[in-house]
Amino acid sequence: MSIPTAILGATGYVGGETLRLLGAHPTFELAAAVSDSRAGQAIAQTFPHLAAQLADTNFSAHSNWVEQLDTGSEVAVFSTMPHGTSAGTIADALERLAARNVNAHVVDASADFRYATLDAYTAVYGDGHGAPSLIEEFASGLPEHVAGKPAEHIGNPGCFATAMLLAAVPLVASGLSDEHLFITGITGSTGSGRSPSDGTHHPERHSNLYAYKPLGHRHAPEVAEMTAAATGVTPKLHFVPHSGPFTRGIYANVQAKLSRPASADDVRARFADAYANCPFVRVVEGTPRIKHVVASNYAEIGVAVDNDVVLVMSTIDNLVKGAAGGAMQWMNRLWDLPDTTGLSAVAPAWT
Repeated sequence: MSIPTAILGATGYVGGETLRLLGAHPTFELAAAVSDSRAGQAIAQTFPHLAAQLADTNFSAHSNWVEQLDTGSEVAVFSTMPHGTSAGTIADALERLAARNVNAHVVDASADFRYATLDAYTAVYGDGHGAPSLIEEFASGLPEHVAGKPAEHIGNPGCFATAMLLAAVPLVASGLSDEHLFITGITGSTGSGRSPSDGTHHPERHSNLYAYKPLGHRHAPEVAEMTAAATGVTPKLHFVPHSGPFTRGIYANVQAKLSRPASADDVRARFADAYANCPFVRVVEGTPRIKHVVASNYAEIGVAVDNDVVLVMSTIDNLVKGAAGGAMQWMNRLWDLPDTTGLSAVAPAWT
């Protein structure tokens, strides 16, 4: 079985990672890498590292990629477009696909469909959602925390949110912590996207570490809502993100007061139980390492306890588990494939 696959906004870092992962997938087959700005250009011109995989494949235009599919066929659609522009493009694509009787599942890597209601989205991103009528057709959350196939389409959580949710959800669900979660997270420069800025320019980022948007980052309400959906408890998040001097990976620390006495072994056992059937999450002794997960869809979780304080450490690759890999994990499930299909490659370690 082969399922045609399209990537909307395919020229960014997440689009490039999705293209890379598709090359190792036994079922999803690239039908269109969509980019108006580079339509007709060779994909390998934008992503030279994919030349051996996509030497003779060009980018397609938004205006005609749907018409290249057979009437009555099916397609898996990844959107790697920016926040605020993804929803409208998805809506247009779904309308055109329906007109050709093409069955589609969409996984959106932007924030446009991560919230359950328009009001929740507007509170964080303001007015102007590109397709409010589609919100109810999407669900969000991590595959590790949501059973089965919750909707026809998925809004994949953000990269920081993924790292935080992996640590926060089992902790909150256990009842071992109070409602306040104090979180620090450090992300690599690829988390800022392909277009350079003062914060991602290499001379500024190299050998440097600094916080940005402390206690006001837009991923915090996303994590609170998804934690509440998974556990029934809405935590109060105090999140301080940091820009790190490396290109890939996220390291998140979640600290809280214990609501009752517990040892590190007690907490670790709770996490081991929570992720016992989750092949991409490893609960480890000691502290996790970014290099153990970079360029893979795996995550590592570590815990520590000091008197009445608990710490949960979470590491992921921001471009894979936090974006393209997490999206593909969801897409596998939407098409009734094992979550691990095409994603079992381990981290290269010495990056």
